[in-house]
Amino acid sequence: MRPTLVIMVKEPRPGRVKTRLGRDIGMVGAAWWFRHQTRRLIRRLRDPRWRIVLAVSPDREGMQSRIWPADLSRAPQGRGDLGVRMGRMLRVMPRGPVCVIGADIPGIDRAHIARAFRALGHRDWVFGPAPDGGYWLVGARRVAAIPPTVFDGVRWSSADALQDTLATLPGQRIALIDSLRDVDTVADLTG
Repeated sequence: MRPTLVIMVKEPRPGRVKTRLGRDIGMVGAAWWFRHQTRRLIRRLRDPRWRIVLAVSPDREGMQSRIWPADLSRAPQGRGDLGVRMGRMLRVMPRGPVCVIGADIPGIDRAHIARAFRALGHRDWVFGPAPDGGYWLVGARRVAAIPPTVFDGVRWSSADALQDTLATLPGQRIALIDSLRDVDTVADLTG
C-alpha cells in the first residue's frame, strides 16, 4: 500500500486565503504568495514513494480549478473547522498511512515527508510540531479506525493546538518529527 500525502489547499483568491498575512501585505499580495508557494511546494513534494491528493476548498470551485495540477487527485474538504476537515481527509483516503499538511510551509521537503511515513511504520500517529505550538503535519498509520473524537476541543491557531490534539489520543503511540514554521503573518516570512 502506497502512503498518501494530503495537501490542504484553498483557491488563492484575495480575501479568502491567508487573511492574517493579507492584513500585513495586502490581500492581493497574500493570495499571490499562497498561489506561488503552493505550486513550489507541490513540485518539491512529488515523489513515487507516495501519492499526493489535494484537499480543495471551496469544494466545487476547487474540484474544477485550473490552478492546481490536473494530474493530481482532488478531494473536497467539506464543511467544518480545521479539525473536522482534517479528520475527514484522514478517514476517506485509500488504505494505508496518510499524512496531512497545509500548503503554507516553505521549509518542507521530501525528506520531511519520508521521515513522517517512516515514523508511521512503528507509531500510530505522527506530528510535525510548529514553533508557535501548533503543527504543520499530522499523520495516521490507520491500522484501526480514526477515533471520532480526534481534534475535538482543539484550540486552533493557538499555542495549545498540538497539546490539545495529543490529549485526544490517549494510549496511542505518537512520534514527533522536525519542527517547521508555517506562514501566518509577515513576521513568519522574514523569521
